[in-house]
Amino acid sequence: MSGLRTVAKAAFESVENFFDRAFGPELNPMHQLGALGWFFYWIVIVSGVYLYIFFDTGIHQAYESLEYITNVQWYAAGVMRSLHRYASDALIIVMILHLVREFVMDRYRGARWFSWFTGVPLLWFVFACGITGYWMVWDVLAQYIAITTTEWLDTLGIFGETIARNFLNPDILSGRFFTLMVFIHIAVPLFLLLAMWIHIQRQNYAKVNPPKGLAIGTLGMLLVLSFIKPAVSQPPADLSIVPAVIDLDWFYLAAYPLLDIIPGLTMWAIAVGGSLLLALLPWLPPRRREAAAVVDLDNCNGCGRCVDDCPFTAVILQQRTDDTAFSEEAIVNSSLCTSCGICVGACPTSTPFRRTSELVPGIDLPDQGMQALRDDVLAAAAKLSGETRVIVFGCKNGPDLQRLNGPAVAAMELQCIGMLPPSFVDFLITRHHVDGIFLTGCTLGDCHNRLGNKWTEQRLAGERDPYLRERVPRERIGKFWAGLTHNKRLSQEVAAFQERIKGLPPYHRPSRKPSGQQPAESS
Repeated sequence: MSGLRTVAKAAFESVENFFDRAFGPELNPMHQLGALGWFFYWIVIVSGVYLYIFFDTGIHQAYESLEYITNVQWYAAGVMRSLHRYASDALIIVMILHLVREFVMDRYRGARWFSWFTGVPLLWFVFACGITGYWMVWDVLAQYIAITTTEWLDTLGIFGETIARNFLNPDILSGRFFTLMVFIHIAVPLFLLLAMWIHIQRQNYAKVNPPKGLAIGTLGMLLVLSFIKPAVSQPPADLSIVPAVIDLDWFYLAAYPLLDIIPGLTMWAIAVGGSLLLALLPWLPPRRREAAAVVDLDNCNGCGRCVDDCPFTAVILQQRTDDTAFSEEAIVNSSLCTSCGICVGACPTSTPFRRTSELVPGIDLPDQGMQALRDDVLAAAAKLSGETRVIVFGCKNGPDLQRLNGPAVAAMELQCIGMLPPSFVDFLITRHHVDGIFLTGCTLGDCHNRLGNKWTEQRLAGERDPYLRERVPRERIGKFWAGLTHNKRLSQEVAAFQERIKGLPPYHRPSRKPSGQQPAESS
């Protein structure tokens, strides 16, 4: 399974690399699938509200009102109808891609089970919205959907009388049916919105809006498509005949032809059983849990940086439980912790400059603590030779680091690149343990732990606490977010970085002025 997943990961990254080159990492749609899902949802809602103004719930009036929308007010309501249709189709596409991608990237097990488990019902809600929407048009496609769906529901045997009989005689069907469809078509999206909100509750800084450029470009493409190929109705429904030829929407109705050849109860077993299997995937098999981060109260001052930086809301602040002067302390919810170590990189006490006492930060990972990291880094640095000694820090979910090791290069694997405190970079360069530091990991915008490389970039740039101090020469820091598919390129980038630092003058740490010293006066 791991081999297949690695191949699938590489395939996804190859596609994403193409979009990176075309649009840049920030506007890469493959990195914004969840946010695009929210964006398409709001397009569907806004366009649906506009269409509702002109929709009539009568048996004949329903179809006629849609014809008015499409052919008479084509420049506004017609465009809205097309937007409604194509945004709905796009929502299905990004949802399926998002689901498959999270599975391939192994981001659904362990502490991440909640987002996956709550995401599965979203599929049922979205399909329910789309199918009831097609019913309301009341053309031959709606007639086919109504008959097929009600016959499928009838196989459950839970209704007092068959529902399908209502669509076999035009004298039985009334306008109340369309009123019911409108109610369902409005109510289900509201429940969908609630489910979407629940879906992101365990994610800190969850993306619900795509970048402005991507949103404008996507909306523009949908508008162009709406003008080039407007959504239209098929011939009106006629209950006195059985539709022979219809044009299906394969995004929402792909399973309907199967209902003609597979017994209804078997299809229920497939649909319900498949959904349950999908929902239970995080435990089939369960992910081996790594030890969660732990808090050391003797070194925690309740600053809250770990709370701000945790991608999965696993760290919170609560009232202090010891007798120190600090008012709050950090608490780790082990059931939410993914052991990424990003909180450790955020802790101001995770500094290797501490030499008078053991390096025990306010928050740390038991399986890869800061003390062990400092010892390993110093041991690796001591073995390097030459004038371009480089330590490469990388993520275990990123590129293959072992191929980088050599006489002048040592690679250190972290749980996540966001685990590395900026003070380690400061320590290794300003204390002359190495000549340069190189950072790598997942592709930019697609960190396995969501925010690791983003927080690292901001810490180095002085935009996020803890900051990299100004005294650290930036020209001695290199980075390349390689992912899984750029191993060769990563080796080239490290080699080029070594060439750059070869010609740099020796680094001299700025001297400190004695306390109270005044600047010398000019003569």
